Amino acid sequence: MSTCTHQSMTNHHAPGVLAEAVELLHTWRERMQQRRELTQWSERDIRDAGMSKGDVLYEASKPFWRA
Repeated sequence: MSTCTHQSMTNHHAPGVLAEAVELLHTWRERMQQRRELTQWSERDIRDAGMSKGDVLYEASKPFWRA
């Protein structure tokens, strides 16, 4: 007969998984904000960053979950 205690049934990975989920959500939110900001850049800002308008449009059109 096996015995099960509360301690043995505890998922010890839950805090790590939760932290990873929070970090992922934070990353997604940052990407959305950065891409939104990128669409507000002037032509000069774009040139100064070494980008083209096409680069900006491509980056801004990517979904938040894609790096």
